[in-house]
Amino acid sequence: MSGFLEDGKLWFNGEMINWPDAKIHVMSHVLHYGSSVFEGMRCYSTPKGPAHFRLHDHIRRLLDSARIYQMPIKYSQQELEEACSDVVKVNELDAAYLRPIAFRGYGSLGVDPTPNPVDVVIAAMRWGKYLGDEAINIGVDVRVSSWNRMRGNTLPAMAKCAANYMNSQLIVMEAKRDGYVEGIALDANGHVSEGSGENIFVIRNGRIYTPSLSSSVLPGITRDCVIKLATDLGYEVEQAAIPRELLYIADEVFFTGTAAEVSPIKSIDGIPIGAGRRGPITEKLQQRFFGILSLDVEDKHNWLTFV
Repeated sequence: MSGFLEDGKLWFNGEMINWPDAKIHVMSHVLHYGSSVFEGMRCYSTPKGPAHFRLHDHIRRLLDSARIYQMPIKYSQQELEEACSDVVKVNELDAAYLRPIAFRGYGSLGVDPTPNPVDVVIAAMRWGKYLGDEAINIGVDVRVSSWNRMRGNTLPAMAKCAANYMNSQLIVMEAKRDGYVEGIALDANGHVSEGSGENIFVIRNGRIYTPSLSSSVLPGITRDCVIKLATDLGYEVEQAAIPRELLYIADEVFFTGTAAEVSPIKSIDGIPIGAGRRGPITEKLQQRFFGILSLDVEDKHNWLTFV
């Protein structure tokens, strides 16, 4: 799935270094306490050259996550955005998946993270379709997980931090062990939350629903894109608490995410969704989304930043 650039370079605290030299000490705080925040973002190949998708919003969310966890980042938004372009250029990539990450490094061992330095790394790699090529055109089989998302006053869901993804690992491992591609988590109140690494949308009678931020969901960048694209196409989108049973009687359900893009769900817990394959509204949203990336559709929201 991921294509590490073993002979490439990455950006490490303001310098380009060789991929194999990007090392940290085994006693770094991040290894023991999960003290990192990160982003996943794509740079797409277009007829006009490589273009970052919503670069500014991803870096803004990285800085927001760091602020929530009181991690001082010494680089500005502009410096980090320029570094993202530099790492694509230096590796001569037409398209890439980028992983900016800020983490508590080596300095002191203890729950209090503040004595430790904050290191920042930006890596670029090759990455295909997260859920597989078939997922985009047909859909995937998923299950509702036995693992819930955390309550809002335990771990902040609005921060994209490493610690939250231990929960995600449990969700996806359970799903794959039982023969599914992915899992859907419920929030602490039993409402639909999100996938292990994706936001979720439900369509019923032509109306589009997605869980609100109060359901312990990450404020996804692609989630925001789909809300805007759906509105552009004349659909109503409601952000609300979604009961589990609505999943089973939905006409269409799909995942969104930087890695997953817009991926339809064809069954949940063995129950076919709609016709058991990608539905017409999901397809329209996909066409508009991918049309912007291919430059066949006007980028009216200014989501592309050319390298």
